[in-house]
Formats: sequence, C-alpha cells, structure tokens
Amino acid sequence: MEIKAIKTEDDYQTALAALERLIDLDPDDGVEADRLEVLSILIEDYESKNFPIDLPDPIEAIKFCMEQQGKSQADLAPLIGSRSKVSEVLSRKRPLTLSMIRALHKGLSIPAEVLLNEQGASLEEGAEIDWRRFPLKEMIDLGWIDASWRRAKDRAEEILTEFLEPIGGLKQSPVFYRRSAHIRAARKMNDYALEAWRAQVQRLALKEEAHVADKPTPVDLNFMGDLARLSRGENGPLLAREYLKGHGIILLIVPHLSKTYLDGASTLTPSGRPVVALTLRYDRIDNFWFVLMHELAHVAKHLCAETPMFFDDLDPAGDIAPEEQEADQMAGEALIPETKWRQSGARHLKSAHEAEKLAKKLRIHPAIVAGKIRYETGNYRKLNQMVGHGRVGKLFGG
Repeated sequence: MEIKAIKTEDDYQTALAALERLIDLDPDDGVEADRLEVLSILIEDYESKNFPIDLPDPIEAIKFCMEQQGKSQADLAPLIGSRSKVSEVLSRKRPLTLSMIRALHKGLSIPAEVLLNEQGASLEEGAEIDWRRFPLKEMIDLGWIDASWRRAKDRAEEILTEFLEPIGGLKQSPVFYRRSAHIRAARKMNDYALEAWRAQVQRLALKEEAHVADKPTPVDLNFMGDLARLSRGENGPLLAREYLKGHGIILLIVPHLSKTYLDGASTLTPSGRPVVALTLRYDRIDNFWFVLMHELAHVAKHLCAETPMFFDDLDPAGDIAPEEQEADQMAGEALIPETKWRQSGARHLKSAHEAEKLAKKLRIHPAIVAGKIRYETGNYRKLNQMVGHGRVGKLFGG
C-alpha cells in the first residue's frame, strides 16, 4: 500500500492491516523495514490523538506508588499533614488540596496531571493561590459555606477545596488562570471575591439544571421582546425566571461580594446550558430588566465554548469592548425599540405621564421607560419614584 497520513477510521484500519503484513515478513532492513517504521509512527500518532489513554485515579495512583516505594501511611503524613488526614484522603473522605498535590508530586514523583486528573495539567499553571484571601466571612454569612469563622480561617484551603470540588476544583477557574473569561469592569475587581462568586453561580446552576427544560431555546431579539412584556406586573421578575426555565435557560439571583461590583454574568454549565446570574446590586425594577436583557444578549451573540463566561459591572466607564456595546444595544432594543423611542413624547418631554404612556403602548413596566429617560439625560434623580426601588429583591426572598 501507499503510505500516507492517517485521517479517518478507514485509513487507520487499512494501515493496521498493512502493518500486520509487514510484521509477518519480519524485515531486518531495506525498504520494507523503513515502511514498517513509518507505518508504526503514523499509527501511534493517530491513536494518541483519537484514543487517549484515561488517566489513573489519583487515589489509586498514590496507593500504587506507596506499594512500589515501600511507604506506609505514616510516611505520607509529612506530605499530607497528619496520619488522620492521610487515612481520610486514602478512604476518599477528604479531597486532595492543591498543597497536598504539590507535596505528593514532589515527594512521590506522581505526575501532576494524574493528581489533578486532567490531561496535560501542570502545577506551574496560573498564580499561586493564597486561600486566606478568599472572602470567607462573607461566604459564611451568605450561607455558601457551613463553617464557623474560626474553623474557616484555620482550614481555609481544605474548606474551599470542598466548596469548589463539585464544579471541578480551582483548575477550572477562568478568573485565576485567565482562560475564557470576559470581564467588563468600571473599576478593579478582587480576583478572590470574583472567583468565589463564580463558583457559587456554577454550584447553584448544577442543582437547577435538572429542573429546566431539556433543550434550551435559541435566544434572539424576538425572544427577548416577548420576555420584556412579562415585566408589566409587579411579579414580572418571577415570571421571567419561570419563562426562562421553560425554555431551558437558568436564571439565578446570587448576591454580589465586596469588591466585585458585579451586576450580572452569563455562563454555560459543563453540558452547555445557558445560565444568567444577577446580583441585584441595584435593587430596582428598571435595573433588573436591563441587566437581564444584557446577559441574554451575551447568550444570543457571544457565549460559546471558547468564551463561556461574561462578568459585567454595568456602571458607566470609559471604552468598552465591542461585545459589550453590542449587548447594550440589543438589550435596549429588546426593551424599547429605537424607532418607538424616537417617535414617543417620552424622548422629548421626559415626564412621568409620557413614560407611562409609552410603557402602556409597549406593554412593559413604566420603570423601564423611566430608567431609559434617566440614562439618556444622565440625571439619576429624575423620576426616582418610578424606577421601583427595593421591589425586586423581596420577590426572590432578599
């Protein structure tokens, strides 16, 4: 056979058959021996790309190395922390922490990718983590972590490793490893607080995923416009959550943490389901609907496997990325179409009466029109009584 690159399963089977024939000939040198060598290399390359070998289980790998190196549980105590911790780790009652993994990698020469259970993973990837810098007290106060402040402070890495374990641990963080995250910020955010918030969103999304429609509905301007018309009643935010749930999209309310300044985010679950998370940092009706539409615009236009998370602080800032400009524009169009706005008296008179009039015509909540007027004028004292202060959080138990 002619030797060529192996690109398909048929190519692979043909190459295997040819390899078997050459092995039967048992050539020592010459053309046939060269063909045998080249075919072996091509087949090995194809198999490594298409049939990767599963990594061994980290705990089984530790036990194997202990047996091979003649080490007891007592020998692992300096690496893991104590004999009781070694016992708990080996019985899978305690997860491996990053410091344990580093020590085991160095002390037992176990490859980092085995201990991290991820092909190609490296302990040198990303920044060194100072676990005590996570906002543990806030996380405890919000009920995200079930621990006393004293215990959390003394065992920060262990507690946070358990917190992160359901979502794949810290190695999945786009915040610390700067992978696949898009952050819009009017000011510097604290990475540790941002990662804690992201992790809580993902944890809640995993729990909610079983309760939403199986197949997400594609999001477009018509979909968002239909959703906007649910805003008319006072319980519109709750109706929005149920509407999205019925269309396979998860809507979460997750309070922001200090020094994150977040209004919302959009992301994907590991299975690819869209998730929108709002903080209600500004608890107003107009703000709820604009942030919701902004994040849905990301779902419609930008969210993908390569960029599976957008964090948004929507306070006025300088230059913003094109994706953010597009999301702002689409959100505004879904709530108040530009052609309707230009034709309305609200654009010119900016009165409560005209805001009510346009809202009735568009079948949306008057707070949304009032919010548009405040944004257009830059006067956030104007129509303050119309924007629905404190009327969203209480709907979600806040």
